[in-house]
Amino acid sequence: MHEHQLGNWQHSHDFARINRKGERRTKWVLALTFTTMLVEIAAGMQFHSMALLADGWHMATHVVAFMIAIFAYRYSRIHQYDQTFAFSPAKVSVLGGFASSIALAMVAFVMVADSIERLLAPQVIHFDEAILVAEVGLLVNLVSALLLGDHHDHHHGSELHHHHDHDHKHDHEHEHEHEHEHQNHRHHDHNLRAAYLHVVADALTSVLAIVALLAGKYYDWVWLDTVMGFVGATVILVWAVGLIRDTSPILLDQSIDSGYAAEIKAVLEQDGECRVVDLHIWPVSANHYAAIIGLVTQHPKPPQHYKRLLLGFHKLDHVTVEVNCCVGADCVAE
Repeated sequence: MHEHQLGNWQHSHDFARINRKGERRTKWVLALTFTTMLVEIAAGMQFHSMALLADGWHMATHVVAFMIAIFAYRYSRIHQYDQTFAFSPAKVSVLGGFASSIALAMVAFVMVADSIERLLAPQVIHFDEAILVAEVGLLVNLVSALLLGDHHDHHHGSELHHHHDHDHKHDHEHEHEHEHEHQNHRHHDHNLRAAYLHVVADALTSVLAIVALLAGKYYDWVWLDTVMGFVGATVILVWAVGLIRDTSPILLDQSIDSGYAAEIKAVLEQDGECRVVDLHIWPVSANHYAAIIGLVTQHPKPPQHYKRLLLGFHKLDHVTVEVNCCVGADCVAE
């Protein structure tokens, strides 16, 4: 059921951000990159430039990465309201970014291998032709970087609240409250950011290729063509590791930072008699967190009370609060 069809008593789990602008621009960049890749690989082989050939093969892996990004966008859009997902297919975009980061790392290792091979078996480089092709590749990369430069998703514009409360009577009294809060702020699109890093990496290798080719042509520093392969690989690997660090905690449901969790606990326990006995906070998308909070108190309050206490924590979008009512000092002992 689509979100606009939900009644006030129903609860939406739509955490997938549909970035149609990012999807369209990624398709444009894919077309540009694929065309330039073919030209650079052919030119690198023809003119015996390791830097140019490395740039071409580097672009080939980026073509694969852009295909991954487009697939992630399309999958999220098609399955946006698919109820078989616990919290929507929001992590598909993050998964696309993670897969692209692996592709970036592979590029770095391939560049190192090719550079070592060229270092052991130097070849005559046709500088003029190679420089021209590298300049064209750099121009394409700069245009692509401009297209993908804003890797934030602004789709998120309204503030919606959905509440879903349950009361259960067992040995203890349980009160559950679910809160879905959309805040009006910018959201990082890891899928688009990964695509952006790919074109920036392409631009870097193009610049390094041009520098190496110019140095080889005018100063006879042919060795620099190979060295630039190592330099580019190092920088690209650093970017890949950074992207992996950003995406893997989301995919692995890593808990929110301990300081934020401690602040939540302190607010809930500020009355001195309520205690947090269970607290789980994990990402359900790149920008949304879900929380399950277990409380024990001698004086339970309505679910709305705990909701109001947590309104200032804008990272929480889906909150479940369980209140256990018990009698005796042991329930709230330090």
